[in-house]
Amino acid sequence: MRYDVAAVRAQFPALATGTAHFDGPGGSQTPTVVAEAVARTLTSSIANRGSVTAAERLADQTVAEARSAMADLLGTDPSTVIFGRSMTSNTMDLARTLARCHRWGPDDEVVVTSLDHDGNVRPWLLAAESVGATARWAEVDPATGELPVAALQEVLSERTRLVALPGASNLIGTRPDLPGMVAAAHDVGALVHVDAVHLAAHAPVSREELGADLLSTSPYKFFGPHLGVTCGTPDLLEALRPDKLLPSSDAVPERFELGTLPYELLAGTTAAVDFLASLAGTGQTSSRRTRLEAAFAAVEAHEDALRVRAEDGLIAIDGVTLWSRALHRTPTLLFTLEGVEPSAVHRHLAARGVNAPASHFYAWELSHRLGLGAAGGVRVGMAPYSTTEEVDRLLEGVAELAARR
Repeated sequence: MRYDVAAVRAQFPALATGTAHFDGPGGSQTPTVVAEAVARTLTSSIANRGSVTAAERLADQTVAEARSAMADLLGTDPSTVIFGRSMTSNTMDLARTLARCHRWGPDDEVVVTSLDHDGNVRPWLLAAESVGATARWAEVDPATGELPVAALQEVLSERTRLVALPGASNLIGTRPDLPGMVAAAHDVGALVHVDAVHLAAHAPVSREELGADLLSTSPYKFFGPHLGVTCGTPDLLEALRPDKLLPSSDAVPERFELGTLPYELLAGTTAAVDFLASLAGTGQTSSRRTRLEAAFAAVEAHEDALRVRAEDGLIAIDGVTLWSRALHRTPTLLFTLEGVEPSAVHRHLAARGVNAPASHFYAWELSHRLGLGAAGGVRVGMAPYSTTEEVDRLLEGVAELAARR
């Protein structure tokens, strides 16, 4: 089936400006159906969750539908879906709770990687430091951008309590061998938390198939509102006792959700997942999970073709270094231009209606391992609404700047 990018783009009012948005890894543009779902919920007759009034039932239904939608997207049970302010906020709370409830101490170790966003690094380092546990690093190969399973195995031991893994690098797109890494961590009895924030925007994810104990993501990376979502195995979540207000529910997942949930954002999240599921045009006859898998297959083919075009074009420009080199990666590229600050490239492209930002993008350790420091590089992220014409405009802008050096 042909992927109709023009039909997809027609659903995004922001694209009418003509700006080429390669800034999706930092947050995608929003389709009309998501904005309408948010607005409709905000202006509806709604109250705190309950079962007596129609307003209470609407709130309860909105939460249940959002849990179901995210469960379909992440391959988990709806009862394990936790909503919070952001992935970083969720992970900070989760790390503190695990350290306390599992009684981590000086004899214990946690493992993080230098491929990940700091949101899946710093919370675990802080939690380990607070109890005197040791932090160990699985190191990326800066020459290839790969994080092999062997690099993880080197730092695992019977003392490892938790391993924090990236589903994909938000900086250079590397997709490590998650099943192999999860298996290696479980072989030593460790729990696994997967940061799927970047991966879930580009490929199907299943916490259950991966065997991950915990997995987190952010809907605003795939057309939804700004909030964080974490899910986990039922037994693990049931055994954890997070800090909470005394009168609030002690049931899972509510015990992890502090305060009243943002119903309008949850409605927008459901709409975003349904929009994703519609991208393959398979209709409503199959399950949402099946439709999502078909949609991601179509999206991956579209985005990967654009990635190859962009890579080939960038490599051909004198002075460009492409840092996205892993064999298996998302359609997210990082490049630098010799003699030109990444921020200057960003400004040059922005003046031509091409949004490709420059930074370390909170992949702090990776940016430094690559020798790019705090300046980082220019990131180009393909999205389901990206086009060949936009890629060519990007390449023309970079070539123009390179010729001026």
